[in-house]
Amino acid sequence: MLSSEVKRELQAVVGPDDVRDDPESRLAYSYDATPMYQAMPDGVVFPESTEEVQAIMKIASRHRIPIVGRGSGSNLSAGTVPVGGGLVMVMTKMNRLIEIDQDNLTATFQPGLITKQLHEAVERIGLFYPPDPGSMHVSTLGGNIAECAGGLRGLKYGTTKDYVIGLEAVLPSGDILRTGGKLTKDVAGYDLTKLLVGSEGTLAIITEATVKLLPLPEDRRVMVAHFTDLYAAARTVSQIIAERIIPCTLEFLDQGTIRVIEDYAKIGLPADMAAILLIEQDGPTSVVERDIERIAEICRQAKAAHVQVAQSREEEVQLMSARRSALSALARLRPTTILEDATVPRAAIAPMVEQINRIKEKYGLQICTFGHAGDGNLHPTCMTDARDREEIERVEKAFEEIFDAAIRLGGTITGEHGVGLAKAPFLEWKVGKSGIEVMKGIKRAFDPDGLLNPGKMFSKETRRRVVIT
Repeated sequence: MLSSEVKRELQAVVGPDDVRDDPESRLAYSYDATPMYQAMPDGVVFPESTEEVQAIMKIASRHRIPIVGRGSGSNLSAGTVPVGGGLVMVMTKMNRLIEIDQDNLTATFQPGLITKQLHEAVERIGLFYPPDPGSMHVSTLGGNIAECAGGLRGLKYGTTKDYVIGLEAVLPSGDILRTGGKLTKDVAGYDLTKLLVGSEGTLAIITEATVKLLPLPEDRRVMVAHFTDLYAAARTVSQIIAERIIPCTLEFLDQGTIRVIEDYAKIGLPADMAAILLIEQDGPTSVVERDIERIAEICRQAKAAHVQVAQSREEEVQLMSARRSALSALARLRPTTILEDATVPRAAIAPMVEQINRIKEKYGLQICTFGHAGDGNLHPTCMTDARDREEIERVEKAFEEIFDAAIRLGGTITGEHGVGLAKAPFLEWKVGKSGIEVMKGIKRAFDPDGLLNPGKMFSKETRRRVVIT
């Protein structure tokens, strides 16, 4: 719990209702969407303005209290679990869409705004914000920025870092840092905007962001291709890209995922297929029609058992919604669902899928694989039970081998979920010792006392665990 002195100081800033250290509130913010990680904070605070964030940071700095910034807690890397105790700073009350600037094609907002709300607001006036993480109905944009969120449209449009052009953030000292702006070009010094995007709340607390927008695509079409051969489906992904066609969405689902989604959504997916490619293209109508026709031809040449182009907007929505429901559907199978995001170059998708299947057989686990195959971002997902210690040991060993396989294939340990606590033991595998030291140096420059989101990125702990303090 908070000391009476600290609690009084915080209440003077945000009011008594927005400082909580009762057991129920502490428990509610002791975990996020990542399975099997938990640690109790000393208190929870809900700021409503940049000025309040500044004041809170100054109090925390003076008393050497750790601060963990948090939005909806939908991240999958244990990035907002307060392993160092201290304060969880919940940003959901700072949720204003400040401006949509149609002259400069930008939007400015506070970090607590829900991602889907920005999508809806800009699309109503014919504009488009591409990043679309699977959690976009609940995730906050501040969380998206902290994790550099991706999504289904990453192949064609990139990820959050490609759209954030300006930030306001509060440093641990309470000083305000402003980066970038509504500019197409800006090379004044180091790119601090890009540095903060994906920094997982370890460098500063973001209080405002400006992102660039695009014109809303004129048209979009969705198609699905069914394969009896898993590896033929994976190879087809590379064949489509090699034809210089960049779909908006190019998703891969293996047989286990197909069966579970069909049982969940009941939309007629063929449970006897080894894999499905779900493909969406957007843009000018003539280009969309040409690309979809060519992609369908490529799939047929690759021995797809069935190729179907959606015939209505309702059918398109149904197919895309089914893909977005994959995690929810899989989570129904067993008490614990562990979703990872090993990522490889597109050309290595087939070998990576083969490695995942070999590893799951080696350890006798139920692992289904789906993901953003167009950008090589696969989601091997293990259905398990955290109460079964022996099985969890096998799960951990399996994912260590999956990460190792991804790196050996020229990939990475995480494509969009972030490092947080869950991937921290493997970061050095990817960036090397010198990379770790450079990152630690950056951390010290921003946060010399180590108060912001401590225990993340650089931890050597190699096992998932429940921590209750």
